[in-house]
Formats: sequence, C-alpha cells, structure tokens
Amino acid sequence: MSLTAPVAVQGGKGSAGHDARPAGFAAILGALGVVFGDIGTSPLYALRTTAQVVSDHGTISASEVLGVESLLFWTLMLVVTVKYVILVMRADYNGEGGIIALMSLAQQNAKRKSVKLLLGMIGVIGACLFFGDGIITPAVSVISAIEGIEVSFPAASHLVVPLSIAVLIGLFSIQFHGTGKIGIIFGPVMVLWFLMIGVLGILAILHHPTILLALSPTYAIMFIARHGYLSFLALGSVVLAVTGAEALYADMSHFGRRPIREAWLFFVLPCLALNYFGQGALLISDPATISNPFFLLGPQWLQVPMIIISTIATVIASQACISGGFSLCRQLIQLGYVPRMRIMHTNPTEESQIYLPGLNHSLMVGALLLVIAFRSSEALASAYGIAVTGTFLCTCILAAVVYRDRYKWSAWATIAVFGGFFIIDGIFFASNTLKIIEGGWVPVLLAAVLIMMMFTWKKGRSLVLSRQQHDAMPVGTFIARLPHSRSIIRVPGTGVFMTANPEYIPTSLLHNLKHNKVLHDHVILLTVRNVNIPQVAPDQRAEVTEIAPNIYRVMLCYGFMEMPNLPVALAQLQVGDTGFDLPQASYFVSRELLVRAQPSQISRWRMALFLLMTRNATPVTDFLRIPLDRVVELGVRIGI
Repeated sequence: MSLTAPVAVQGGKGSAGHDARPAGFAAILGALGVVFGDIGTSPLYALRTTAQVVSDHGTISASEVLGVESLLFWTLMLVVTVKYVILVMRADYNGEGGIIALMSLAQQNAKRKSVKLLLGMIGVIGACLFFGDGIITPAVSVISAIEGIEVSFPAASHLVVPLSIAVLIGLFSIQFHGTGKIGIIFGPVMVLWFLMIGVLGILAILHHPTILLALSPTYAIMFIARHGYLSFLALGSVVLAVTGAEALYADMSHFGRRPIREAWLFFVLPCLALNYFGQGALLISDPATISNPFFLLGPQWLQVPMIIISTIATVIASQACISGGFSLCRQLIQLGYVPRMRIMHTNPTEESQIYLPGLNHSLMVGALLLVIAFRSSEALASAYGIAVTGTFLCTCILAAVVYRDRYKWSAWATIAVFGGFFIIDGIFFASNTLKIIEGGWVPVLLAAVLIMMMFTWKKGRSLVLSRQQHDAMPVGTFIARLPHSRSIIRVPGTGVFMTANPEYIPTSLLHNLKHNKVLHDHVILLTVRNVNIPQVAPDQRAEVTEIAPNIYRVMLCYGFMEMPNLPVALAQLQVGDTGFDLPQASYFVSRELLVRAQPSQISRWRMALFLLMTRNATPVTDFLRIPLDRVVELGVRIGI
C-alpha cells in the first residue's frame, strides 16, 4: 500500500480569512438547510421527554415547568451559543471544523509523542461516538415525527414503526445522488420549519406570558436545589435540546463561520426558544398535553401539515448527520484509522460532495434495527444522549488544548472557561450513563467496537510498514548497483512504482527485476503521503527529485479533507524529458499476503480482525483512482 501514516505539516491558521467571508443570504440559507437540521428538530422530543421524567416522579406543576424551561434555555445558551458558536468555532484548521480537524490542530504543537497519542485517542473516541450519533439521529428524528399521527389519528398508532422504516429506507436510498442535489430545497424548507415552530410558540406564550420568567437562570437553579436527584435525571433529557451542536462546528468549512453564527443568533435560537417556551405555556394550561406538547401546540386543522413538514425536517436533520458521517469517515481513512472504502464523488466540481456506499448501507441497517428494537422516540432518547455528551467532552478537552497552545490563553483562563464547560458536559454525560441499561449501551457498544477496530487497523498497518522497511533496499544502494547489473533489460515505456517510504525501493520494483529481469526506460518511484492539515496548496502538492538518469522520486501530499487522484496529479507534473508517457504509464503495486510471524507483535484475535478488515478494504488502485487497465499487481508475503 502506498499510503503512509500521517505526518505533521505546518498549516496556516486560516481564522482571519474565514471570518472575512461575507455572510450573504445564500450562505445563511444553505447553513439553515444543512447545519441546523438536527438541533432544529429537537423540539419534537426534548421537552416532552424531560417533562415525562419529572412527571414520573410526581405531578408536574407550573413551578416544575418553569424550572425545566429555564434548564432548556440556558443549556442552549451555554453549550451551543457560548461554547460552540463563540469559542469552539473560532478554532478552525485552515477553515475546516469538526473533531478530527480539532484533534489535528491540538496535536500540532504537542512536543511529546505520548501527548500526541493521547490527543489522537480523544479525537478518535469522539469520532466513534459521532458515528453512534449518526445511527441514532435518523432513527429518533424520523420516528418522533411519524408519532404525530397518534395525535390526529390514535387508531393509526400501529403504523408508526412501518412508516418510519419506509421513510428511513427512502432516505438512505437517495444518498447516491449527492448532498448538492438533495439539498436544493433544504434551505427554504427549514426556513418554513423554524418560522412555523416560532409562530406556534408565540401564540401559546400569549396565553401564558408568565412562562417567560424561565428566561431567568434562577428558576433552573431553584429547580436543581429543590429536586436534587430528580434534576440530575432530568438533565439526561435536557441535553436532547442540544443534539446537533457538533454539526455547527463540523460543517463550518462548507458555509463559513459568520453565516452559521448569524443564522443561529438571529433566527434559529429565537425560534427554538419561542417554541420551547410555547410548549411550556401549553403544559401549564393543560398538563394532559404532556403526551405530545409539540403537535398539540397547533390547532386541529394544522396537525396533519405539521406531521408532513416535521417529517421532511427530520429527513433533513438525518441528511446532515449522514453527510457529516461521510466526511468524517473520509478523514479517518486519510489519517490511517480506517481501511480504504469505495468513495464516489457526486459532483464533478465539488471535492467535498462524496458518497460512501458501504458506510451508507451500514448506517441504514443500524437505524432500521434501532427503530424495530425500540419502537418509540421516548425509548430511543435513552440511547441518544450518551453519544452526544461523550462527543461534547472530547471536543471540550481538545478545544482547551488548542486555546492554551494556539491562542496563548493562560492556564488559569483555560481552566476557568473550559474547566467549567467540562463540568457541565460531565454532568450531562454522568446523567446519561444512568440510562445505559435502558438503551444507552447501544452507542457505548458501537463506539467500543469502532475504537477497537480503528486502533487494530492503525497498529496492523504500522507493523506492515515496519516489516516492509526492514526488508526493503535503500534507494542509494539500488542506484549504486544498477549500472553493474548486466542481466537487466531496459524496455520502452514508463513504470510508476508505488512505495510507502521514499527512502527505499518499492518491493514491487525489486520483484519485477527478480522475476522478469526488466526495467522501464523511464521510472517513477511514487509515494502518496497524508498530512495533518485539511487541504494541501496546489504548489505544495508534489515534490519531484531526479535520483538517477530517467529515474525520479515523486512525493504527492494530500490533506485529510482531500481524495487522491494519481493520474490527474501526475499529468500536472513536469517530470523529465518527453520520453515520459504518463497517460500510458503502467502502475506497479504490491498485493500484501499477510501471515502471523513467530514470534508476533500482535495477538491472535487482533490479527484475525486485521486480516478481516484487510480483505474487505477497497483496493488501493480504486482508492487512488488509478485506471484498472494500467495496473500490474505483484504478490508479496509479509509476516507480522
């Protein structure tokens, strides 16, 4: 394989340039259609689930409603507005956001290898929890919208699960079209959604304006002081109001920081707050509406349209999470944590619009199984919070490191700000651990399996590369011996030999000489290297060195947000004289036949898992987009 472990490359900060991007109407509309889908549909279930937790331990009076509303509002303000929108979104890596970009940024100034490894583990754990979120979000969002049928048509409650399954299958089946085509109508639909929930909230608030007293944090504090352990249980459901906060940061590269900030502060946050307060006002006037305060917020004639638009909105929320999963998986592939997968580009001009069939099918199967197993949004909410809060904790730790090292915050300031957020996130996480038996085990188990697989792949590839380097011949030795090898026949054409280490001769070249006794007139020793920055500047993409007459060493660098395309990259190079026929070049790669060495540096079960992942990995020729009719594979037996 030609992909190497990631190396650190100094990248620009990018913050100023990204802040300078104008927050135009189109950018804000696009952000509304993609970024806020998950957090924007939380009113479907967040207040209902929290209120039911309180009511299960007694009646829910007006004072309890005010306390719950204050908790919801100040969670939105502290976790989303202050932590993510104001602080975390400032920490972009050349304009890129997301936990993997934050991890790479945190590792940039780490001096000790152990510290880099620890930061990498935190980033991977957060990414694995995000994948758990990516399976649960479509399931809980869609089923919560379909449950609106029970309000208008109670006799049709048995259709909730079948209809949810049908919507989910349809959602995952259209992914191959790409987010660009799917997202054309997303922005206007989400504008309509937020306007609808905001207006419904205002109408309810007008009947009970005292609900606005919950704007004061004193009601949240009094609720916690009065109810103690019950408030701790309630916080496990309050966090459902901020699911999707990570998407604000992860999708920053697509729309810029300012459009997301302005859309949140001046449109999304007010509409969400109004709807939550409206639901609270309805609960005060009629406690029986606790069964589904969101859909009962509107008049009878509006309930069917509300079901329709909420279903569309939840599909959009799921779409944002699925697209984020595609991008995150590509980043992990580039950084060497995940085996190569088939990646399809759904837009010929936009590199970021991709589709991963294997991951898409896995997410669909997982979401369908959750709907079949839990059968209600209330039950699924138990599985939801722990994945979200776990990711919050990982992001908080990495952001603290970035602010300390990159922005030169003092230790006291870093501890005061991010230590406070860590305590808040930790309380939310601890509250959700109480629901592990009820369903919280799902994301925990999934994250544990993914972590085990990722680090097994990372270790296995490290052992393979180490073994290849041990058995390889240094370039200098090969070049010195080449003029004295009379048995070697030079043949016309250009041969491109893939190598993971540019200081050593590719195994495929040595085997070709050993068995075929031939060497092309023009030779390129090609290394593809992944670097810990999102994108590599075009003028820094390639490094070409002539190591012998008509023999060149070429190194191509790609960031973790990019996909290699070797024919295109080589066609843009000026290599050697006119004898180099790159369009008709032959690509030589080694097919690794892995066996367990004696003694081995990897346990039997991890070796079996690594072999299974290797067999199911996409061939390197497909991943690098090399024309199949130009590839020559040579088998190499490697013991690890």
